[in-house]
Amino acid sequence: MATLDGDTFGGRASHDAEILRGDLNRILYELTVDGADGVEYLFGGSIASATETADGVEVTFDSGASRGFDLVVGADGLHSHTRALAFGPEERFIGDLGYYVSIYSVPNHLDLDRWELTCVSPLRTALTYSTAKDTGAKAMFLFASEPLEYDRHDVSRQKKLLAEAYADEAWEVPRLLAALDEAPDFYFDSLSQAYLDQWSKGRTALVGDSAYCASPASGQGTSLALFGAYVLADELAAADGDHVSGFAAYEREMRRFAEENQKLGPSNIKHMVMRTKRQISIQLTLLSLLGRLPGKERMMTKVMEPIQKAANSITLKDY
Repeated sequence: MATLDGDTFGGRASHDAEILRGDLNRILYELTVDGADGVEYLFGGSIASATETADGVEVTFDSGASRGFDLVVGADGLHSHTRALAFGPEERFIGDLGYYVSIYSVPNHLDLDRWELTCVSPLRTALTYSTAKDTGAKAMFLFASEPLEYDRHDVSRQKKLLAEAYADEAWEVPRLLAALDEAPDFYFDSLSQAYLDQWSKGRTALVGDSAYCASPASGQGTSLALFGAYVLADELAAADGDHVSGFAAYEREMRRFAEENQKLGPSNIKHMVMRTKRQISIQLTLLSLLGRLPGKERMMTKVMEPIQKAANSITLKDY
């Protein structure tokens, strides 16, 4: 066993802050939906087709309604439908890292209060954590696997695959898996990355995971998306309506930053899911000693240096 405080384990710098993605979504929505210049949100729909014209894009929604837009920006994730419409099939752009991830809400039966408990076995890791005592808890699973066959819209099949992957695991895993059917927010997917030679085509551009997914193992998905949205919006504004120039400038500013953060995924996952009992024993022994050693902060700073370097490898313009 090894125990570390959050700042040491996370390599957190003094100015770092963390926020749940759902809370971030709510904040951004509330900031942009109101007022004369508010954003129009259409929920529960998707783009069926997009046809570029001389001065815009004619979009037909799956409801059958059609509308014209100046530009289309796909911010719809690793399995981007917008990317498929504009650039081609997903398999051209997605690189599988050889692992799967699942996360969902569970009852806080361990009464955790800002604690994360992790059980590491060969080829699979299971953990549960709570950000505060009264917020419930999350269960998270990471496991190595050959490519699995399933429809990504078939949630029951995904739950079955997860249960099968951890069928003989002990610790708290059976209890966490027992909460599967009641989970309101079940997520399951491969750990994969997106690679495109260019992030725009005509009047369509991609941002975030649809363009440069670094995988959850990088820990940088939200940062990449927010930086990308900021740079794209401001470069379009700076180009004064010239989307060709704006899209090109966006890519120049973001390309190196995205590539640096994508390097983190394959590297990080090897420390999150280990292959052998020997690797696990060595790592946990080192971690258990680290918590008692003088100068542990210095050591963890060195360990976390590649992540900090990648996270700060862009200097944002003051547009």
